[in-house]
Amino acid sequence: MLLVHRTALRRCGPIPIKSCLPIVIRAYHSTPPSHQKIKDPRLTDLGTLIEDDFAAIREQYQAPKHPIILAHGLLGFDELHPAGNLLPGVQYWRGITEALEAKGIEVMTASVPPSGSIEVRSERLAERIERMAGGKSVNIIAGLDARHMISRVNPPNVKVLSLTTIATPHRGSAFADYIFSLIGTSNIPKLYKALDFFGIETGAFGQLTESYMRDSFNPRTPDVSGVRYYSYGAAFQPQFTSVFRRSHRIVQQEEGPNDGLVSVASSRWGTYKGTLNHVSHLDLINWTNRLRWYFFELTGHKRNFNAIAFYLNIADMLAKEGL
Repeated sequence: MLLVHRTALRRCGPIPIKSCLPIVIRAYHSTPPSHQKIKDPRLTDLGTLIEDDFAAIREQYQAPKHPIILAHGLLGFDELHPAGNLLPGVQYWRGITEALEAKGIEVMTASVPPSGSIEVRSERLAERIERMAGGKSVNIIAGLDARHMISRVNPPNVKVLSLTTIATPHRGSAFADYIFSLIGTSNIPKLYKALDFFGIETGAFGQLTESYMRDSFNPRTPDVSGVRYYSYGAAFQPQFTSVFRRSHRIVQQEEGPNDGLVSVASSRWGTYKGTLNHVSHLDLINWTNRLRWYFFELTGHKRNFNAIAFYLNIADMLAKEGL
């Protein structure tokens, strides 16, 4: 579903990729304050524009009848311990699972190989859901691996009612194509060999290109009748200091409005619920810098997006759909 920006990872130097995430978080600068918000006219052609519907948590949310499965995207994790047992772990879905449970919503998280191929991740996802759900029907919030699992793996003891994808590159990402063009065809095997030396799987990287999704994945991964597919996209205008500035420009030139890594156009799949405006890729999993938002509030700038409110609203939407 969600990607981590490689430019930020390069800043970490030669240390293992799993130790880089705190640096990625510190380097990240997300949504600009309200006086810097710029509307892209092309967004009006890409579904409902969601401005501040999820700025604050409401008192009441309905709980769906069936459990929600949260599954991370590329380079995601369940809980990361970069400092071993010296410091508390970093949760990928920080605050989101607790908020859902507090509203009486049954939620489970499924961890899959961070950079394994879609096929490998989908097999692992099926195993996790079979074990956790115990035969219950489920609603999944995930990405391409869940689409593949539903369409191709079809595990016998898993009944999927719906799949909601958020800023998922269903049609690939121009930034992935750009990175591969920089590396060069002859150097890709060398890079993969180096990553393999550090124990980093590489199957997912080539599957993020536009050509792979268009010519291979999508034609052989049809939607399944009886499963409801929902999707959201996101778009923002990065500040000068944003780690997404370069990737945003590249995707903007090729695909249009985007969240720094995935375009709105690529995010659309099934019933498109709308475009989260002024929201970046990392905002979507509640990794927005709280200190910066506190400063913005002190200076009179309204926060327009709260990831916890967003996921609670998805649960509410599923409940109202009878799921």
